[in-house]
Amino acid sequence: MNPQTDVIVIGKGNAALCAALSARESGARVTVLEAASEDESGGNSRFAGGVMRFAYGTVEDLRRVTDISDEEAANSDFGTNTREEFLDVLFRLTSYRTDPDLSEILVDQSLDTMAWLRKQGARFILNHGRQSGMVNGKRVYFGNMPIEVNGGGAGLVQYLDAAAKKAGVEVLYETRAASLIYDGERVSGVRAQQKGKAVELRAGAVVLASGGFEANPEMRARYLGPGWELAKVRGTRFNVGDGLRMALDIGAAPYGNWSGCHATGWDRYAPEFGDVNVGDQFQKHSYIFGLLINAEGKRFVDEGADFHSFTYAKYGGEVLKQPGQFAWQVFDAKVKNLLRSEYRIKFVTKESANTLEELAAKLEGVDPEGFLKTVREYNAAVKKDVKFDHTVKDGKCTVGITPPKSNWAQPLDTPPFDAYATTCGITFTFGGLRVDKESGQVLDLHLHPIPGLYCAGEMVGGLFYFNYPSGTGLVSGAVFGRLAGRGAALAARSQ
Repeated sequence: MNPQTDVIVIGKGNAALCAALSARESGARVTVLEAASEDESGGNSRFAGGVMRFAYGTVEDLRRVTDISDEEAANSDFGTNTREEFLDVLFRLTSYRTDPDLSEILVDQSLDTMAWLRKQGARFILNHGRQSGMVNGKRVYFGNMPIEVNGGGAGLVQYLDAAAKKAGVEVLYETRAASLIYDGERVSGVRAQQKGKAVELRAGAVVLASGGFEANPEMRARYLGPGWELAKVRGTRFNVGDGLRMALDIGAAPYGNWSGCHATGWDRYAPEFGDVNVGDQFQKHSYIFGLLINAEGKRFVDEGADFHSFTYAKYGGEVLKQPGQFAWQVFDAKVKNLLRSEYRIKFVTKESANTLEELAAKLEGVDPEGFLKTVREYNAAVKKDVKFDHTVKDGKCTVGITPPKSNWAQPLDTPPFDAYATTCGITFTFGGLRVDKESGQVLDLHLHPIPGLYCAGEMVGGLFYFNYPSGTGLVSGAVFGRLAGRGAALAARSQ
């Protein structure tokens, strides 16, 4: 134990490590407290797919983040994600509830933060596999995310881990923060349990970056509502809301969508928590090219409302609402080559058949007649005179059925037919703390700063409501981690 540390960071995922590195850059001595063992450390970041949503307008912007050859530039259409486009997505997907100040900080600092991550040793690559397709001999990137971190979220944690070690950041594993040391005026450290022993660590400032309450079934049921205790947890088992509880206990202001979360389609028989060996591959995000079918054999969402990047984080909750908390994703042979890599892993719940009648009998828990009726009505409703194009919202839709399918609607008519059983997998909770936009300092219930307390990552409230654009979480964690680390270092130095 180092009683002379300047900044304590609670957590060891992307946001926490960015806070630690930022504080270290600002001259602070930093100690990281991680509840998990070293083998299980890394938070939810370690389970993330690794796509990164940040503001860019040109190839030169992208070259600040990764190497792109002249040949690649000439033969690719990277699209854009300008400041205006990024803000528009954030506001549209959150029903215009996102905090305007926080969202502007996220967007305006996103490209610089990506370049900063690269400087820390993170390596990024072009997102060929999940967000692009060949059109007339040219690679077209769609969804405004042409770059991902090499090695996914686990790779990002590994890069930041190495940078933290090189910078001299101290990490204490199996050290679970229990409460903040607070005298009514200032936070001056943390009380913790380290391998069964009570310890106290003093510091000039504390950064909370230990995630939401997604791995706590009691808190899920309390805040998200009845039934949410039944959701699978996509990531770490250690995000149980400790940081939020500690802050609220000393009067921190809760903020944001506390009854909302990021939840996706997840293999029906995946384990209770994420598996680091499988990563994010229990997810099933190609539903836009097929049908989502519930126990009654009915469709219940517009599978083609938008690219999966803009619907997947809310459709998991829709699956949870269905009888039995499951849904089958059904495809025919026409789209098999478009299915993402997660449909080809060893651990998958799948049925195949050469006829729809044969498939209907194999769909566990589904009314066969209801399913066949749904497919017949859907096939008849598909608009035939619009060309299918998976790289754009093609307008190939259904007519006269509810719910509609607004894009990528093709008849389910070409064998063999494949179906994948999914349930709801919760990623992270949206409710968090209110922070000062300039420094990441936590505010109290009267919106006064709490001296010595900062937060980052999932714990920042007010960014996401109802829905979430993919790739934003890792970038947000880095942006606000960097902000909080710098703020905490300045506060510690002023003591």
